Amino acid sequence: MNGDMFHAIRLKKMIMVDTVSIKDYYDKDKFEAFHMVLRELFPLCFEKMEVKEFSGALLLRWKSESAKGDPVLLMSHQDVVEASGCWQHPPFSGDIENGVIWGRGTVDTKGSLYCIFQAVEELLEEDFRPPVDIYIASSCNEETSGPGAADTAAYLKSQGVRLQFLLDEGGMIKAEPLKGALGRFAMIGCVEKGTGNFKFIARSAGGHASTPGRNTPLVRLAAFILDVEKHSPFKAEMNSTSCEMLRRLGKHMSGPLGFVFRHSKGFSPLLEFLLPRVNRLASAMITTTIAFTTAKGSDGLNVLPQEAYVTGNIRFSHQQGVEATFSALKKIAARHDVEVEMIEGHDAYPVVDYNSRAFHMVEDVIKEVFPSVIPVPYCMTGGTDARHYSELTENAIRFAPLEINEQQYKSIHGIDENINIDTLSKGVEFYKRILSKA
Repeated sequence: MNGDMFHAIRLKKMIMVDTVSIKDYYDKDKFEAFHMVLRELFPLCFEKMEVKEFSGALLLRWKSESAKGDPVLLMSHQDVVEASGCWQHPPFSGDIENGVIWGRGTVDTKGSLYCIFQAVEELLEEDFRPPVDIYIASSCNEETSGPGAADTAAYLKSQGVRLQFLLDEGGMIKAEPLKGALGRFAMIGCVEKGTGNFKFIARSAGGHASTPGRNTPLVRLAAFILDVEKHSPFKAEMNSTSCEMLRRLGKHMSGPLGFVFRHSKGFSPLLEFLLPRVNRLASAMITTTIAFTTAKGSDGLNVLPQEAYVTGNIRFSHQQGVEATFSALKKIAARHDVEVEMIEGHDAYPVVDYNSRAFHMVEDVIKEVFPSVIPVPYCMTGGTDARHYSELTENAIRFAPLEINEQQYKSIHGIDENINIDTLSKGVEFYKRILSKA
């Protein structure tokens, strides 16, 4: 059996356990079954490392005999999102075919979780002596914004732990992450936006649908949504990370756009105007965004609602956080007689310095394990468990060392999630080298 198939068969056992998480509910039997698989696959990790559990969230510690510096934390969550829709291969089959392993969690994020555990297992087998304490953390409710990571981070804080860096999910290795950037790039997450949910409410006296008046609640909400879509209140602003990202990508682009990207700092005003109009992903990296996600009106098909509402999921940029966003949306809502309530909201999280020692270490290891891949710092548009560790380190780096193609990228939270099995061995090697250099 070659190394790729060895890793694939082991990952298959993890994929076969359904670990779909449900908001505000912990399915103990489901995650205990997954923990049993982890113990079976990685016996030395669970024998040699201290193990703590926080309602399904795992924390393992490999204590250093010398402790020459602050600890290192490797992270990846156990839970996955639902697997609805029509799949080519059953979502919890772990089918292996033509060099690909299929199933929910292969990319997000059991693939990287496997590589972390396998790397530590192999180092234990090799009698490696870590120069610093090594932690593995894996929550069981990342996908539902549950308390696992927060409880784990709170425990570490109570123990006085200060991390030199952590590695969590985030960017991966992908060809042409922005159209025209030719090559394979390791997108290393340095910026994580804040998250929030707002509720927008329109009221009326209600009444029978046979005699509707003008500007009923749903009509006002529709006008409000259209106003936000057409006249965005969110300001685009280039930051040092987005400038460096475009500068590095621009080196591998031709034409006028490549020139502008290579000189992104000087062209920031132009990019702030241009990117929101031409590239949805790049726009989300430099501005606050809102997505209207749920709505409710009347319970009766022929009844005008006394109250109707829509909700908006918001990702806050560093320059326009919770308060500024609330104020901007409230002004638009007032024009349509719509009220605004904040359900929850958190400002953006501390930025990782791409000139830091920890970031350069990650860059160096990427170049060693993936010689033709170009490391690039980038601004993430999604959220991770790493945000809970902001008080424990300045270097919460969001990067998983797995190479994916465009279809695999789109399969995250979609159908037909899969990953090439030949990326697993390099993922294991990446984590082993990171721990050896810590």
